[in-house]
Parts: sequence; structure tokens; C-alpha cells
Amino acid sequence: MEQPINILERYWNFTEFRPEQEAIINAVIEGEDTFVLLPTGGGKSLCFQIPALAKEGICVVISPLIALMKDQVQQLNDKGIKAMALTSGITYSQLDTLLDNCIYGNYKFLYLSPERLQQELVQERIKQMNVNLIAVDEAHCISQWGSDFRPAYKNIVLLRQLQPTVNVVALTASATPEVVDDIIKELDFIQPKVFKQSFSRPNLGYMVYHENDKYYRIETILKKYKESSIIYVRNRKLTLEVSTFLNSKKISATHYHGGLTNVEKDTNMNLWLQNQKQVMVATNAFGMGIDKPDVKTVIHLNLPESIESYFQEAGRVGRNGAKAFAVILKNNSDEVLVKNQFLNVLPTVDFVKQVYRKLCSYFQISYGEGAYETFDFDFNTFCKTYNFSPVLSYNSLLLLDRNSVITLSKQFKNKVSAQFIVSSATLFSYLENHTNFNLIVKSMLRMYGGIFDHDTKIDLTKISEKASTSENTVTQALQKLASDEVITLNLAKTDAQVTFIEPREDDKTINRIASIIEQQNELKQFQVKAMLDYVENESVCKSMQLLAYFGEKDTKPCGICSVCTSTKKSVKPQDINTIKNRIIELLENGDQSSRKMISALNCSETELKTVLKLLLEHQIISITPKNTYKLSHL
Repeated sequence: MEQPINILERYWNFTEFRPEQEAIINAVIEGEDTFVLLPTGGGKSLCFQIPALAKEGICVVISPLIALMKDQVQQLNDKGIKAMALTSGITYSQLDTLLDNCIYGNYKFLYLSPERLQQELVQERIKQMNVNLIAVDEAHCISQWGSDFRPAYKNIVLLRQLQPTVNVVALTASATPEVVDDIIKELDFIQPKVFKQSFSRPNLGYMVYHENDKYYRIETILKKYKESSIIYVRNRKLTLEVSTFLNSKKISATHYHGGLTNVEKDTNMNLWLQNQKQVMVATNAFGMGIDKPDVKTVIHLNLPESIESYFQEAGRVGRNGAKAFAVILKNNSDEVLVKNQFLNVLPTVDFVKQVYRKLCSYFQISYGEGAYETFDFDFNTFCKTYNFSPVLSYNSLLLLDRNSVITLSKQFKNKVSAQFIVSSATLFSYLENHTNFNLIVKSMLRMYGGIFDHDTKIDLTKISEKASTSENTVTQALQKLASDEVITLNLAKTDAQVTFIEPREDDKTINRIASIIEQQNELKQFQVKAMLDYVENESVCKSMQLLAYFGEKDTKPCGICSVCTSTKKSVKPQDINTIKNRIIELLENGDQSSRKMISALNCSETELKTVLKLLLEHQIISITPKNTYKLSHL
């Protein structure tokens, strides 16, 4: 058997392991059931990839995230390692062929979702495979008290019956002690080797600032720390708004969200990765699989939904070991916003029943029928037809998807088919006069061999990527080609596709998952409260608060968070007098904002706030309707 260190050097070009990695890899190679809790950036994937490469056979990897599966498969293939992922949209015959390849084709990794594991064909073929390891990624999804709980994860234990002699490694980046115990129990581990790396990040200052003008504070932070930065925002619109604001202030920024095309995502990502842009403004769709070591600041403009997601996003900073900062900016409206965004949109069991019944009626599915039927789905029309709240309806559909009642393809796309109806000679003559269509047409011809002979389904996203242009440009080009009678074009818009997994049983169907819906709503309320408690607690070190949440005790103040630094900066009496006199002098010349005062005075923000508070309490100064300060006697 090849030594793990040799595999690491050959494929990853590293000469040594990170802390804990080698011990974990050795435990896995020795056939132990292994639990791995490594914070974001700890190198979890190598903990199952290297043992799988060291042994004969194939590693089965269960992961809930299609994007992460595709990313890891691509990285392995780029290294010359044979890996595949069974994602959605694969036909039965394709699935049959791919699973055969896993048995006979020297593949080393098979990635699949827990839902895919429920298919009989998949189970039968896994039985026949020479499986050397079962890896459960994002293992917190198996616990009802873990973030992103997925009931289908409960079926993973089936793999132990299909391959009873094969050991299992479970990996996660964020789990409380209760969730850790739950994972070990659900996966039927016997005397597991448990590896938990401390969540402590000594080089990371967790800062929480109360700010009325968040944009100004972002500007000052980024002008002080000019290295790479990520700003997380609540929605897609804000990614553009904040990046535009920063560029107007001569701070180079780009943006990222789930609605961009793959070409736009890759372009913006590379500009940031190569430090051509200082700041990436993004929704929480950004960051998976990103390992940029020199990120200096991660700033949350809005409150995250949970400590787990915050810790994961904040963990993308300071991976090179240099001092770095994870900053949350809050103000008085944030508590209402976070409750509106994450709590007031939780559907009740009764509402989920309504949505399910209407969904069945919408597609005219009779009671007891509908299993494995697939329909194109226009979400907006559905909501308007039944006068449903779009947000509550969407969250209900996600619940039905997560609990394997339906499968919802959430990729909003155009369903397009086309056929060239002119000869190739006529087509190339046409292109001489329409050179702007050259790349698009040639991309289509290379991708779809029979497009001259019959109506062919085409993928706008793939064409736009091959032609290095936007989907919108491709659509406009196709419409022009159709109006010039070069092609026939069918352009049907569809929001999504819905596949019913169970036969229709109305309330009975939902009653089976009612307790899960209620428990998940309860968990979300607990998580939001924990997040609000964290940002409001200004008396306990921020690092100690986070470590306590993840079950680490006997910790010490970090010395660099916003609580520790404000405690250090207690203001001396002689300084108070000096600052007080200078403030009064400034205000004798007219009203002043705190921002202007701090520019004029040689003092820290903490010192200024302390003295302003004293002057207000003694009614020496007062606040104007414009939120500036003035002397009370003037």
C-alpha cells in the first residue's frame, strides 16, 4: 500500500499534513469508523480522499450539495483521478451505464446524494462494487438538531447493510456536542475514533459594531485594511448595490450570487482570487470550496441566520495565520429584519398541507396516483392561481423536497429546442453577413450533431459558456435566426420541474412529516435567538461565546475581539477632561457629527463615545433631529 504522504505529494504537491490530518487518515486506513470535526479550512476532503487512493477499490461519498460534488469531482479529474457524481437529470439508461463503469472502470470515487441512494438500481450496483470506504460529508445533515437536516440522510445506514465490512468516515465543519452524539448514533458507529479540532482561531478577531451608517464603516475598514475581503449581504440586489458603492469610493469590488451565469460567476471569482479586485460582495451562495489564504476581513452587513453558518463564513478569513478580522455590523433594525427573513417565513404544518393539496390539484393528480410523474412548473403562476405568499410557498416546496415527498428542480431556466432548416452552404453564407452570430452558431453545431436533421433540445447555459457570452445574448441571437427562417425555435419558459415521489394522499402524506416540520421550525427559532444573543452580549469575549456554543469549555479571553479591545480601552480621568474640553470647543463653532469629531480629535472611537455619553447625561450637550451634537445652552 502506498504511503499517505507520498499520495499527498504526488497529487496535491504538499510535503506535510495539516494538524490532525495524518492521524485521521491512518485511523481510516486501519478500518476504524471515524468521526471528523474540522472547522472550515481544516482540509476535511483529504481525510477520505487519501485513504481511498491508498486502498484497492472505490470510495462511495454521500454529499447533499450538488455544487460541492461537482467541484470535488472536477478537482479529482483534473489530477487524473477517476471520479464521478450521480446528479439529477440522468436517465435510467445513463445511470445504468455509469454504475457499470464504477464496477468495471477503475473509478476511485462515486459521489451521490442521500436521495439517490434510495433507488433500487443504485443499491444493487453498490452491492457489486469493490467499496473500500464510505464517506459521509456534511454529516450534520443526519441529525434533526443539525443545521440543514435532511431526512434522507437517515437512510445512509443502509450502506452498512450493503457493504457490512466497510468502515465509515463522517465529516462536518460545524456541530454542537448534541449533534456529534446524534451523528455517531445514526451511523451505527461502534467504538469510533473521534477527532475534534478546536474551533479556536487565535489569529482571528471577532468584531461586532453597532453602526447607523454601515456603508461608512465598511469604507473605513477597507481603506485601513487593503488586503482581500469578503462582504456577505442578505440578497442579490445588495451585492450589486454595495459593490457599486465601493467602486465609487475607489475600493475595487466585484459581486457574486446564485442568479449569475456560470461565465459571470467564474469571471468575478477569478478577478477576486487573483487580487485584481480587493472585495467580493456576495450572498451566502459564495464560499463553498474556496480556500484563499490571504483574506484579511470578512464583513457581515446583515445578521446571519445561525452561529453555525456565521462560523463557517467567518472561517474563510485569515487562513494564512496572519491576524484577520470577522466583522458583524448591526443596528436597531437588524433584529426585526432577521426575524422577518428567517422566522416569519417558516410555513406551519397546515400551510404545507394546503400547498401540497393545491400542487396536486394544479397538475390534476388523482388520489393514490402521481408517483414518479414529472411536470414543468411555473412557480409564479401557481402562487397567483391560489393567492399564496411566494416566500411561504417556496419554503413549503423546499420542505416537501427535503422530506422526499417531491423533487423540485430549483434552476429557473428556459426549455429550448431548435433545428437548422437551411443547408450548411446557405448557413455559412448567412453568417458572412451576421458575423456577430458566428461563435454562437458554431458552438451549437459542435455541441449538437443532429441539429440539421431533427428538432433538438439545447441548453442555453452551456451554449453561452462555450461562446463566452450571456444567455440573454444567445436567446436574442436564436430569435433573430428564427425570424430570418434559418432555424425553427421552440422557446418555452419554465420556472422549475416537479417530480412527485409518493402517490397523492393529501393530509396523510404531510402528517408523516409533521413532527419534522415543527421540530425544524423550533430549531430555526433557537438558532436565530442564539445569533441575536451573540451580537448583543458585550460583556463576554466574542471568541469565548462562539467556543461555548460548540461545547468548548475552560477557554480564555482572546484579547483581540471587539469586547476584549473595548475592555482594554477604558478611558483615564485626565483623558476624559481633555477630550471633554476639545468637544465643547468644537461645538462652540456649530453642530458636529460624531464622525467629524473623531476626525478632528486625537482619540479612539471608544473614548469619544464614553465622553459623549457623560456630556449627554449631564445635559451639557444634546442631540439634534439631524443626529448631530450641539451645546445645550446654545
